[in-house]
Amino acid sequence: MGTSAASAGTGELKRHLGVFDAVVIGLGSMIGAGVFAALAPAAAVAGSGLLLGLALAAVVAYCNATSSARLAARYPQSGGTYVYGRERLGDFWGYLAGWAFVVGKTASCAAMALTVGSYVWPGQAHAVAVAAVVALTAVNYVGVRKAAWLTRGIVAVVLAVLAAVVTACLTAGGAEAAHLDVGADATFGGVLRAAGLLFFAFAGYARIATLGEEVRDPQRTIPRAIPAALGITLVVYAAVALAVLAVLGPDRLAHSTAPLADAVRAAGVPGLVPVVRVGAAVAALGSLLALILGVSRTTLAMARDRHLPQALAAVHPRFHVPHRAELVIGAVVAVLAATTDVRGAIGFSSFGVLAYYAVANASAWTLTPAEGRPARVVPIVGTLGCLVLAFALPAGSVLWGAGVVTLGAALYGLRRAAERRS
Repeated sequence: MGTSAASAGTGELKRHLGVFDAVVIGLGSMIGAGVFAALAPAAAVAGSGLLLGLALAAVVAYCNATSSARLAARYPQSGGTYVYGRERLGDFWGYLAGWAFVVGKTASCAAMALTVGSYVWPGQAHAVAVAAVVALTAVNYVGVRKAAWLTRGIVAVVLAVLAAVVTACLTAGGAEAAHLDVGADATFGGVLRAAGLLFFAFAGYARIATLGEEVRDPQRTIPRAIPAALGITLVVYAAVALAVLAVLGPDRLAHSTAPLADAVRAAGVPGLVPVVRVGAAVAALGSLLALILGVSRTTLAMARDRHLPQALAAVHPRFHVPHRAELVIGAVVAVLAATTDVRGAIGFSSFGVLAYYAVANASAWTLTPAEGRPARVVPIVGTLGCLVLAFALPAGSVLWGAGVVTLGAALYGLRRAAERRS
């Protein structure tokens, strides 16, 4: 479609992104989300079993990434699992995946914005959070290439800060190998809950799939970018978790509000604390940038199919972005950032995202060998893993998450009934 179609509201997005940019966008959304936010709550439920929880989350994430990569290569369109579920399982399952993603990730956006505020100016966290949402929505509005360039810089800064943290902790006299031992406090249920919370940190590779319509040569680029981004993130997370756990131990880590800053302080390098605070803020900004990018693309895809108001399917004739979807998502996130707190957001978001990936794995199961089906064990482990981790989350997260997913299903049924009557 040309410019006229775009201006009419049904245009196509432009393919700008190569493998490197796709990997960077995935890294920007993953590394910022979890390593500064999820380690402490995960340690609180898993105790000395934290690393087991991290390993379990990584296995489920690998299955999800593999299924997503095969599906994204076959369906290189904006929307990710919304599109895969629709095409492989039927309209309802695609819609439900899209609903779970948009709702869950909108909560993630608010959580990341508030993380920025709490590190930059704790006394005015909500105001800073709203300002961050407005600024990054504006960046996304003027084009995905500019967003990718900004994400490159953010990822470079965050990786440098994390490397400094790991080096400081592992070379300090306070690091103790005994802190890494799995003790009697580690229970099966606690490890499952920790894995569900830590999964929140791995979910950024979905951003690559949701950008399928803006990736060059998607059949080649997406299957390479998703596992690369996940693999790099796992190595980074494992190194940081080992380093912080070795210095603080599971108990101190569980009660820390800023675990990486506390770790470098305990390691005898207090001069790194301001650097860690800046790194945390920049990491959360990177996650927020990529999250807004991904949620707006899924909103675009659902609006094209009239599951959401069709006006949200408009593509800007100059910038080639879903500008109305981005503005609406930015406005909703700004309101949430001004009125909520960060505490329940991780669990609520995890439930929605795990439901989303359960649909992705079920969709991958239906692929034929000629269509690039992964080994059968991958979608089986992925589907079961997503469901187990979702319902192992804290009770409040499960109740709210299941309630919102049920509400989405009810709205779908009502719309279908209205269409039949008309």
